[in-house]
Formats: sequence, C-alpha cells, structure tokens
Amino acid sequence: MFQEVVRDRILYIIGFYALILAAAFRILPEFAATTEDKMFLDFGMAAMNAIGLIVTIFIGTGLLNKEIEKRTILVLIAKPVSRSEIIVGKYLGLSAVLAVLVATMTAIYLVFLQFGNILHPTTSILIAAIFLFLQLSLITSVAITFGVFTASLLATVLTFAVYLIGNITQDLVQLGRLSRNPGMERLTQGLFLILPDLSRLNLKNDAVYGLQALPDTTALITNAGYGLLYSAMLLAIAIFIFSQREF
Repeated sequence: MFQEVVRDRILYIIGFYALILAAAFRILPEFAATTEDKMFLDFGMAAMNAIGLIVTIFIGTGLLNKEIEKRTILVLIAKPVSRSEIIVGKYLGLSAVLAVLVATMTAIYLVFLQFGNILHPTTSILIAAIFLFLQLSLITSVAITFGVFTASLLATVLTFAVYLIGNITQDLVQLGRLSRNPGMERLTQGLFLILPDLSRLNLKNDAVYGLQALPDTTALITNAGYGLLYSAMLLAIAIFIFSQREF
C-alpha cells in the first residue's frame, strides 16, 4: 500500500505544493507590500494542512471501503492474516505516506522561507509539522472507521464533518454555556466528549505568529498522547466492526 501510494500520487502532490508556494512567493508581495512575509508563513502552513487533509480523507476512506465494494476484500481475508492486522496494516501504511508527505512539504516550506529571507521560528514550525502529522493520523483512523461500515461518499462526508467540528469543539462548549439552554449545553458537552478535540493538535499559530519560546513540554506530551490514544481507540472500534462483518 505504501509503495503504491508513493509511486502513484505523492510525487505529484509534493510537486503541486512546491508550485503553489512558488506562485504565492511571487504574487503575495503585489497585494501586501508590508505584510507579505506573515501572509506567506500563514499560506504555507495552511496549504500544507489542506493538502494533507485531502490526501488523508480521500485515500483513508477508500482503503477498505473500495475493497469491500469491489469484493477484493475476500482475497485479503483468505490470506493468513487476521482482520485486525488488515486494519492496522492499512493505518500504518497511510500514516507512513503522510509522514513522508508532511516531512517533504515542511522541508520545501523551510527552503522557501530561507530563500526569501523571511524571519521564521524554525523550531515552532517543526513542532507544528509533527503535530500536523499526529492530527492527520487521527483523521486517518476516523476515515478507516467510517469506511468499514459506510459507503465511500458518506464516509468522506462524515470524516470531513468530524474534522470541521473537531477543530471547534471547545468553542461549541462555550456557545452552549452562553445559550443558557440545558438541551444545547448537553448537546455541546456530548459533542466535546465524543468527538476528538483537534485543536489540541493544531499548533499552526505558534509557527505563523512567531512564538519563539517552545510550548510547554508537558502540554506537548499530553496532547500528543491524547492524539495517539484517540487513534488507538478508533482503530479498536474499526477492528471490532470489521471482525463482525460477513463477506
């Protein structure tokens, strides 16, 4: 799986990222003569996030779903591997692809920043890239879980919805409290407890707005552990559902 995705897709994606950074590098100064450096910092991180998310959702939801729909899953099941190994193998394969993708895009991003003499907190950017990978790995587990029991289109929509809501769960809780409506408060609290709090894995602002000091180490470790634990929980759910399915 890893070799197939790398050979067929990832080189084009990396080239596309380099092209849009080159275009932004040339165009942004014409629109913002005094803030183009900050805008390029923001654009580079945002583009990295968007490309990684697209790859994660569209490939992740189809890892098992397409094989189930095409009945090629029967070939996998017939092999001397357990269903849990199939799920974990698919997850680790796509995670490895994402690691290569994020690492390469980060390197390209830093080269552009260096070439343009744009002041940037390198350490914060590297930490943000690592946590972007953790976030995408978590979304991969979401995509695989939905892909096990829903159609490809629905799995894609649901995964994207989890990503959107997961980035604003804390805001939803505050909104529920401000509404002073018990039903709304219970709903927002429920969403906060059930859905992943992806804002804990989003350190883009630390990189973009130049926070030179390292984030609190304990908080970093706690948030990274949260992402890994949530991914493991979702994979356990996916394995349970997959093991119960008849083909």
